[in-house]
Parts: sequence; C-alpha cells; structure tokens
Amino acid sequence: MTGSMWRSVQGLVGRLFPASYRWPAQDIRLDDRLLHLVGSIHMGTRDMQPLPARLLRQLDKADALIVEADITQGGSPFDDIDPRDPLETRLAPDEQARLAALCGELHLSLTMFDALPAWQIALMLQAQQAQRLGLRPDYGIDFQLLQAAKTLNKPVIELEGAETQIALLKSLPDDGMALLKDTLTHWHTNARLLQMMVSWWLDTPPREPRIVLPSTFSTALNDTLIAQRNAQWCDRLRALPAGHYVVAVGALHLYGDENLPELLRR
Repeated sequence: MTGSMWRSVQGLVGRLFPASYRWPAQDIRLDDRLLHLVGSIHMGTRDMQPLPARLLRQLDKADALIVEADITQGGSPFDDIDPRDPLETRLAPDEQARLAALCGELHLSLTMFDALPAWQIALMLQAQQAQRLGLRPDYGIDFQLLQAAKTLNKPVIELEGAETQIALLKSLPDDGMALLKDTLTHWHTNARLLQMMVSWWLDTPPREPRIVLPSTFSTALNDTLIAQRNAQWCDRLRALPAGHYVVAVGALHLYGDENLPELLRR
C-alpha cells in the first residue's frame, strides 16, 4: 500500500471512529499533517493543573506546539494607547449606570476606565470576572502547554501573536464599543459560559462540535472575533509542512457554526 493510500485509510478510520479525549479536543489529518486541536481556556482553576498525562504525551510526540499567541513573551500589550474621551461622553446614561454598578460589585473604581478604549475596558472586566470565578492565568491551558513545550524543547508557532490580536481589537468599529456593551449586557451569561468551559476540562467535554452555545457576542462581533479568525487559521494550518502538531486555540473556536475543525475538514 502506498503512503498516500495509507494516509487516506487513516483519515477514513479517524472520521468513522474519532479518538475520544477527556478534554475538549479533536484530531484532524490533512494529508501528511496530523493536528491535535485542543480547546484551550486562557485562564483556569487550580484543579486544571497539571495537564492530563495523555495530552503531555501528545505534545512530546509533536513536532511543534501551535498557539494563538505566545503569552510567555514580551511585556504588556496595552502600552502606547492614547487616552480617550471621558466615558460619560461615550456611554448612554443607562449603560454608564450599569458599568458603575458592575464596578461597585467588583470593588473597582470607575475612574480607572475613564480614558481607556472601550475594547480594553471590556477585556479588563472579563478578566476580573474570571478571577472572581477562581480562574488564574497561570492555570490557563495555553500557558501550561507553553511551559511544557519549553521543558520539552518544542518549537512554538503563533497563529497570530499578541501584536496582531491587539491590532484586531484596535480596528473594531467605534473603538470596540460593541464589545463593551455586549460584556455589560451578557455579564451573567458569560459567567455561565466560563463555568461550562471549565467543566469541559474537569468533567466531560462536548462530543458534538455543533453544540448550541450561549450567545455573548453580537453577530458582527462573532464574525470578526470567531468566524474570520477561524478561516485565517485554517489557511495557516493547511500551509504547515508535514508533521504532527498540537494546536491550542480558545475552546469556543472548536464548536458552533463555522468552527475550526469543520473548516479544516472541508
């Protein structure tokens, strides 16, 4: 049997009998490239450490680790951001009242956000919410994988990099105001979504990639932050040289409409 025929048989077997993991993951074979797609959570709980031994064995066999961005490199991505107009000129009264109430709940000063772009306020609020739920960056899956890759002397490949991610946020219309408004509107839904993703790592991951997830983004934001990036990542992953790769991306990119595994299989 030729090499190409053998890979075709392997691909067919993989589709008929997909591997089952106790973390959110899927295996994708693209001719002579094998991708182990891992649904990462960027902040995790203490009991999400250490990583599953079977996942570490996958990394040990891999030619490289692929992540959205190497978060172990560089300083703050929020440097060199020009101050914005006061929030009272950018938010409607009811939105400002909602933000003020949230700041009170989180024991934060509203004035610390006054001159920041809307997208940065949204990210800071989301980080605070995750911390209140007991999540920490050091227990995040991609951070742990990056540390393990360093120990194993594995190359790290970035799908985007921090600078590209910040550039995307800076390019959002109206300074990312839609992201801030969605964060305020879907605050409790987002908390449930975080808890759901943690349960995928601690209990049972979803088996059906087209599961219906709680909506925390508007259609336009979902297209920019999820769908378009999935399509770009798909092109990058298809261009990889032959090899075995562990690919860690945010868990939401593995499920729902136009998810990354679905695009790769087309």
